[in-house]
Amino acid sequence: MKNVDDLIESAKELADRGLAKGEIADELNVSRETASWLVERSGVKSTPKAETTSQTGPHDIHVDWSAIGRDSARLTHIGFAMADLLSKEGDDVDLTIGIEKAGAPIATVVAQELETDIGTYAPAKHQWEEGDIEDLGGGFSRNFAAIRNRECYIVDDTVTSGTTLRETIEAIRGQGGDPVACVVLVDKQGVDEIDGVPVYSLINVVQVERDE
Repeated sequence: MKNVDDLIESAKELADRGLAKGEIADELNVSRETASWLVERSGVKSTPKAETTSQTGPHDIHVDWSAIGRDSARLTHIGFAMADLLSKEGDDVDLTIGIEKAGAPIATVVAQELETDIGTYAPAKHQWEEGDIEDLGGGFSRNFAAIRNRECYIVDDTVTSGTTLRETIEAIRGQGGDPVACVVLVDKQGVDEIDGVPVYSLINVVQVERDE
């Protein structure tokens, strides 16, 4: 995707497929507010002009890492690099949790490299359309390893606001687990830690704005 028009068209296609706005945000690697703005712009759900997001759009950064994701060899190399960032964070960690959807395939590589079990977590944002996301809930897949009071790594593709990582940390602790560290491909917020858990990233994006 090269510009905002491409993002709007992609948001329309995803909305037409029935994806919730939270899922669209996840697919396009943007915030929920940006996803809402893109869907509004696409005309899928008409909203009175007075109620739409600012005409200039939200402040956000779109990250397109599909050149990595569509090639298994590239994805494997990236997973090895992310595993290396975690390699000195605890000797007793035996579980890696991938945040669905995009974090799961990366977590599989990380888990293999660090010789841990693999689990996945589906965040609440996948159900989100509008309103308070705290009213929704995520969950761990039963098809993968359970927490069972173990130390865990957390893997995701991007940090946009930190909400999903924080939710995952709380969910792991709620299951008696101990989240030792998080790793992401791209950090859009410059996050060093969340709720006492260190966050590592391969790429840190800094938005520079000048006050007029």
